[in-house]
Amino acid sequence: MKRLQYYIESRAFGVCTALGEKLGFATSSIRMSFIYLSFLTFGSPVLIYLMLAFWLNIQKCLRRQKSTVWDF
Repeated sequence: MKRLQYYIESRAFGVCTALGEKLGFATSSIRMSFIYLSFLTFGSPVLIYLMLAFWLNIQKCLRRQKSTVWDF
C-alpha cells in the first residue's frame, strides 16, 4: 500500500505539496480540505486544483528554458 501511495504522490501534480511548502501547512491537511470542500461545493475545488496544477507545470517549463548570456 505504501508503494502505491508513493507512486501516486510522486506522479501527481504536486499542488498540495507546493501549497504546503509555501504556506507552512501539513500536506495531508491541505489534501483533506480539498476533498471535503469538493464534497461540500459539488466539485468546484477540483477546478481550482487543476488551474494550480497547470500553473505549476508552466513554472517548471519556464525554469527549464531559462537561458543565460553564456548559452549563445
